[in-house]
Amino acid sequence: MIRPPYLKPGDRVAIVAPARKIAPAEINAAVDLFRAWQLDVVLPDHLFDADNQFAGDDPTRALTLQQQLDDPVVRAIFCARGGYGTVRIIDRLDFTRFCQHPKWIVGYSDITVLHSHIHHHLGIETLHATMPLNIPPDALSTPYPAIDTLRRALFGEKFSYTLPPHPLDRTGTAHGQLVGGNLSILYSLCGSPSDLDTDGKILFIEDLDEYLYHIDRMMMNLKRCGRLARLAGLLVGQMSDMHDNTIPFGSTAEQIIRHAVSAYSYPVCFNFPAGHNGTDNHALILGHPATLAVTPTHSTLTL
Repeated sequence: MIRPPYLKPGDRVAIVAPARKIAPAEINAAVDLFRAWQLDVVLPDHLFDADNQFAGDDPTRALTLQQQLDDPVVRAIFCARGGYGTVRIIDRLDFTRFCQHPKWIVGYSDITVLHSHIHHHLGIETLHATMPLNIPPDALSTPYPAIDTLRRALFGEKFSYTLPPHPLDRTGTAHGQLVGGNLSILYSLCGSPSDLDTDGKILFIEDLDEYLYHIDRMMMNLKRCGRLARLAGLLVGQMSDMHDNTIPFGSTAEQIIRHAVSAYSYPVCFNFPAGHNGTDNHALILGHPATLAVTPTHSTLTL
């Protein structure tokens, strides 16, 4: 995998909105934070456009992102928020200049489209991490571990994670590239040009606001598509705000996931602090070689 250059003070970074619309007040705290990190923050002309729920129409969102992908001076692109819409523009993008001058793509949720597409076609590392929308107003005065891991990942500082055990963990040690993102998005990309190759890799998944039977349907699809059989390991993040029907499904999201991989022997780690939990969304360098060690007393993820 190709690793974009780490950031240094004075580097230029851009904020884009490839999916849902964003308002200036929603990213002011992030702009202040990035400037406090001594970064030169670019806000493109059409960043605050609105087309119903989208941040402008498809051609405009694609053009705005394309301009930042092409600019060799821009060293990182922060996606302002997720929502829905990145898949509508992914086939409009030309990554030729991005490959010539790789830069960090930062985001999660709907931005899984970019993560998966870039890994499948280009072999460039990206950053699954909190987005400008999620930066709180007190970020300059209050230490948030997830924001600190974002900074560490961007500036090339070492970090690793140690987690308490979870009852559904499966012990073992895995080595491989860390890939993945939002489960719903990964499911929607199956069979498309942006589908993710998971063989021999550590797969990370998380999700929000889904019915439990949806989680089961998505896991069954990944299993039937062969995305689960040859993993090196599975890292399960936050499965937040799950819903059930009047007639209960009978399993939690974590139990559904554990059942879907019950026939395999690789290590499985649950409750990793990444996903749709605001400031508790710790950074993960996707495409980066990682080691996942799951023991009866704790789990560690080393990047």
